[in-house]
Amino acid sequence: MAKESFDKEIQFLRMLVLTSGAFSRQQFAERLGISVHTFDKTIRRLKDVISSMHQHLPQEQSAELSETIRFSYYDSTDPLLLFLFRAKSVKESESQRISLLLGAMNEQARSAMELLDMCCDSLSPGLPLPDEKTIRSDLKYLEEVGVILKEPGPRPYRYRIQDDLVRSLSNDELIDLYDFVDVMANTQVPSVQGYLLRDGLKKHLLRGQFEQHAIEPFLYKYHYYSRILDEAHLFTLLHAIRHRRRVRFLYFSPKSEKSYASKNTNPLFERDTAGKAHKTLPLKIVYDHQYGRWYLLSHSREGIRKYRMEGITQIEEDESVDEVWHEEKKNELQEKLRYSWLIDTGKPVTVRVRFYNPGDSEPNFVKERVLLQGQWGQIVSEDEYSFIYEITINGTTEIKPWLRSFGSSCEVLEPIRFRREMIAEWKEIQSYYESV
Repeated sequence: MAKESFDKEIQFLRMLVLTSGAFSRQQFAERLGISVHTFDKTIRRLKDVISSMHQHLPQEQSAELSETIRFSYYDSTDPLLLFLFRAKSVKESESQRISLLLGAMNEQARSAMELLDMCCDSLSPGLPLPDEKTIRSDLKYLEEVGVILKEPGPRPYRYRIQDDLVRSLSNDELIDLYDFVDVMANTQVPSVQGYLLRDGLKKHLLRGQFEQHAIEPFLYKYHYYSRILDEAHLFTLLHAIRHRRRVRFLYFSPKSEKSYASKNTNPLFERDTAGKAHKTLPLKIVYDHQYGRWYLLSHSREGIRKYRMEGITQIEEDESVDEVWHEEKKNELQEKLRYSWLIDTGKPVTVRVRFYNPGDSEPNFVKERVLLQGQWGQIVSEDEYSFIYEITINGTTEIKPWLRSFGSSCEVLEPIRFRREMIAEWKEIQSYYESV
């Protein structure tokens, strides 16, 4: 299976969807960090991927990529950018070969040599014929990801599709399983793996007696595009953490004007990039549900480092480290994050906030929300009209958006510097409105 990166397509779509692109091809290419030629090549590839998956689209809707990715926003429950993961780095020859292998093993268990003969007879003219090593490599990959199963018995080993669970379930049980996966994929993280599993179950159900509308009882339309795109790196980093391995990548900070740099093989066309090469030991992954962002927390020579996942490109695993030392660094990080609202490792400070209860006729949704979302903070005093909430946290930056979301139901009491800061913010917001 191809392992090449698809960073360029991810950053291309991130810029197109989240920042609305640019006014011209030249400007878009410059902002992304690629040439106009590479821009044209990338947009052609993305169009090909989309058209291959939505062949029913009329010509006028498939004319422009920006329109195409919005073609059925209100009619489809599929996440808009998931098509990129379906087409992730699979070459044309691989897609045809693996489709043939899976089709053959779906009918009956087959050996590697039987599959090799079948591929040589069935592959489209013009595509390179595989050798035995390629077929065995494909089988090893499919077995590792759990798609196929090696049957017990003497050599030569025989392989078949691993679909025992789906085949053993009744139609009602399959519907229940699909609904569960559908809900979890749209409400929990990580989501991409769940979406792919949901699509597999949907295809299986549609091959039976079910209609399309019967298996889509829920409609979701609140997708974090950044979250879906950033999951491309998630499992690489989780694998590195699990095996105590350092990683190398090119990082573009959120303040950088560019988010990608093409890899030129010809030194005459090399150009300076805004990204910086980093080598670090991943320790923890944190997801910010409020903004739909993933963060990597790691250890480097400088100590604890934090990276926004969206700025990471060209990621590769490096050497492994000692288990005891790795555990020591994880404990150090855990201690630093002890009072962190999210990922702040600054100096701890105690924040006291007064929350005002709603009127007598309404349920106390303010208190319910504070108890649900207030992490390890506690209510230290309470009367008929309000209650005081106290929490020790690393810095005040990360808790501020949460407190601000309560509006006039929240008053910061301490520390006084933070209180003045919030007063200044509200005054600034007030100045934006004219008197009526």
